[in-house]
Amino acid sequence: MTTLAIPRPRRDSGMEGMVAKWYAANTAEMMKEYVDLARRIAGQLSPGSAVLEVAPGPGYFCIELAKLGSYAITGLDLSHTFVKMAGKKAAKAGVNVDFKQGSASNLPFPSKSFDFLLCRAAFKNFAQPVSCLQEMCRVLRPGGRGLIIDLKGDASPEAISHEVDGMGLSTFNRILTKLAFKTMLLKRAYTKEQFQEMLWEVNFSSVDIVEGGLGLEISMTK
Repeated sequence: MTTLAIPRPRRDSGMEGMVAKWYAANTAEMMKEYVDLARRIAGQLSPGSAVLEVAPGPGYFCIELAKLGSYAITGLDLSHTFVKMAGKKAAKAGVNVDFKQGSASNLPFPSKSFDFLLCRAAFKNFAQPVSCLQEMCRVLRPGGRGLIIDLKGDASPEAISHEVDGMGLSTFNRILTKLAFKTMLLKRAYTKEQFQEMLWEVNFSSVDIVEGGLGLEISMTK
């Protein structure tokens, strides 16, 4: 289960721009995770599928997915720094991904626009989580699927240490990431039961929540 949850900048400022660059460098050390996730998702998509990633950060997943097929891929992030960064990385990789700036609680897309939606390691940062879930449902086409992958709020210290040690990070980034989990991320993250309560307010036709040692995968079908 892919559960990386390094803290992300919420707004653009000089400091947050620096954090965005650190985040991009740190997550780049884990590129295999993005490649594996892209391959997994590509195996579930039809050619030409419209895909949205909410809060893509530096855009690694979108770029890797674009390499695998003729999909119409969009990434939407609140951070202007990340949007600009991801666009440059996509151009360098020679792939076509449309990165836009916007809010997850007010997605700037018409209803029924996408076949698949991903939100990875970012949902816990959203100020209006139920509104975000409702927006995700709105922009999916009938039968479309959404996937949220994130840290669970009741993850144990042992699970966190084991997961971070296996991320392949440098010693410095491993220490910082463990500190971020303990001081910031668990406080923001949701448990399985909290997700179930929020999803009762959203009109998905089916929901499946898979719980691992550190994270959750919430699969939703409209």
